[in-house]
Amino acid sequence: MSWSEFLLSFKGRIGRKPYWLFTFAFMLISIVFPVFDMDGDVSVFGIVLNILLIWPCLAVGAKRWHDRGKSAWWLLIVLIPVVGMLWALIECGFLRGTDGPNRFGPDPSAPPAFA
Repeated sequence: MSWSEFLLSFKGRIGRKPYWLFTFAFMLISIVFPVFDMDGDVSVFGIVLNILLIWPCLAVGAKRWHDRGKSAWWLLIVLIPVVGMLWALIECGFLRGTDGPNRFGPDPSAPPAFA
């Protein structure tokens, strides 16, 4: 099996050892190139790299499920809530809001105005 078939195709099977080697390599890459840099700012390179690694992770996971004699369609069902939770966590917990009032109300960080 070539590298492109291993990383990009959902067909075929792989054993436990290559699956875990890929998983540990993916974890190492995710740690070395984080989404946020040391200053707490968003690292565009880290985001792009982690997004590009989603497809190979799904492909390798599907091959491992095929090796166990099971269909890998469940990966799509699991992927939707996982991506949704990660998106909500990033949106609500890490990204900064805009200063000043907007269409949803006044700035919550502004000191209260007493009449």
